[in-house]
Amino acid sequence: MNETNVQSIKRLVIAGGSGFLGAGLIRHLAGRVESVVVLTRGLARQEGRVRFVPWDAKNIGPWVGELDGASALVNLVGRTVNCRKTAANKAVILSSRVDSMAVLGAAMRACAAPPPVWIQSGTAHIYGDTDDQILDESSPIGTGFAPQVGLAWEAALREHAPPGMRTVVLRISFVMGRHGGALATLARLARFGLGGATGSGRQYMSWIHEADLYRIIERAIVTDAMRGEYVVTAPNPETNRDFMRMLRRAVHRPWSPPLPEIVVRIGSVMLRTDPELALLGRRCMPTRLLHEGFTFEQPNLAGALADLLGGN
Repeated sequence: MNETNVQSIKRLVIAGGSGFLGAGLIRHLAGRVESVVVLTRGLARQEGRVRFVPWDAKNIGPWVGELDGASALVNLVGRTVNCRKTAANKAVILSSRVDSMAVLGAAMRACAAPPPVWIQSGTAHIYGDTDDQILDESSPIGTGFAPQVGLAWEAALREHAPPGMRTVVLRISFVMGRHGGALATLARLARFGLGGATGSGRQYMSWIHEADLYRIIERAIVTDAMRGEYVVTAPNPETNRDFMRMLRRAVHRPWSPPLPEIVVRIGSVMLRTDPELALLGRRCMPTRLLHEGFTFEQPNLAGALADLLGGN
């Protein structure tokens, strides 16, 4: 496998890099990449080797020049799915993903020297809700809104990436991190005695420690042989019941009452979130990564929780 040292990356462009995953990736690469350009809806600014350049993820603008001569593009743009699935929210979730792909593709086609690789975030929800069936890159796509979004997302990459460009799609599962994401919310609920199994508790939770996700993104940037779709998840998914049991142990709460489906659905209305994020699941495996020799630093949930929540 042909790999290039990450220190050879001179300029990395991250679209949507102001959020949880982008900030974590920047910390992971700190001191090893010459410069990082974050395409952001926020204000222009510079923080050390990181420049924040405004864009709206829809229209061509001065930001296009940042892609010309860049070493790689990582696209993390996408409205959160942690919301009520109203018709309006569904439209924004889909358009935020597809529109960014179209404008990035148009921008790179206008570059004299576009980046040689496009790393694209995707979703493990593309497989739908499948009980305990083991899912990997060879599995069929599911049905429903989340798989529809996943399909449109990946189709947009195929449509808009310049011909011959290496593209990598990362079908990412639930990312657990210290500085954002849903783990902090789940841990807080567990500390308050609300860390019981949700619904049947039998639905699988596929998860990944943020450090392994950033290592996989780094590997995708520098490894010429990485192409196509990858399931990005730890190799040991857990049922919701076991996940919540280990989470309670990590925050020193030995027991919590289970949360019946009706309670979850009522609570989701109050919190303006989607109950299916807690009630449905999928059992994903990173088959391609394992076959290609990637070694997870945090393959087991108990160790990952201890690392992220230790001392809490």
